[in-house]
Amino acid sequence: MAAIRIDGKAFAATLRERVGELASAFEQAAGRKAGLAVVLVGEDPASQVYVRSKGKATVAAHMASFEHRLPAGTSEADLLTLVEQLNADPAVDGILVQLPLPDHLDEQRVVDRIVPEKDVDGLTPTSTGRLALGLDGLVPCTPLGSLMLLKDQLGDLTGMNAVVIGRSILVGKPMAQLLLDANATVTIAHSRTKDLPEVVKRADIVVAAVGRAEMVKADWLKDGATVIDVGINRLPPEPGAEKGRLVGDVAYDEACEKAGAITPVPGGVGPMTIAVLLRNTLVAAYRNANLEVPSEL
Repeated sequence: MAAIRIDGKAFAATLRERVGELASAFEQAAGRKAGLAVVLVGEDPASQVYVRSKGKATVAAHMASFEHRLPAGTSEADLLTLVEQLNADPAVDGILVQLPLPDHLDEQRVVDRIVPEKDVDGLTPTSTGRLALGLDGLVPCTPLGSLMLLKDQLGDLTGMNAVVIGRSILVGKPMAQLLLDANATVTIAHSRTKDLPEVVKRADIVVAAVGRAEMVKADWLKDGATVIDVGINRLPPEPGAEKGRLVGDVAYDEACEKAGAITPVPGGVGPMTIAVLLRNTLVAAYRNANLEVPSEL
């Protein structure tokens, strides 16, 4: 029996619609739009696409979009000055510095300068610490979106065995913390885990976030497991093709024969990231305006 296809694109569209409605309510209550500032340094083509799509999505959700495009040679001092200006700007509720930055800039130092109240990427030490302590704070977008998909598919996660493959600060570590907070029993696996397929095989929930194309095979999975594939990898192009196809960290076709439910790539976790970014910006806006955050968020 083929696995249920978890449609992240449809879920994200519903979330964005809900955020848009609540953003309009915020504007009426606060007398201004919620605002997201995105900072792009340099000419990285993928980053330019991301920034453009984030700007369009922000405006579509009835929020104000502030884009700051800086040349690749921008000094760290100038970038930090801009971040400080955005920290102090009452029209800006969320600040996102598009990563990666050019090599001469210290990414962590720049991210650390963002005030936690506007850290919609959830990457500052304060945001990370609040998540570890189980306190309210802004959580990284991709893990939170993945958790939303899991809860929508499975309901209560209490007591389930979850394996997170990958230990990055962007996905693996915050994903594990969110699953712990949802009362799952969590194992973080990585490149040095012994007998990785056997570890994964015990899991009711598998979150793959390692950046290795189709690494997780069907025979790694427990029958009926729910699989969240965070990876996005482009394979070499086939003869006559301009681009190779996009695949995740899970061998999707074969995994569909073993899993109970699985996210596709593309169309799974990816659309959730921008939707949750908008959600985080609106949560920050309500808090910054000293208004109660709607329960629907």
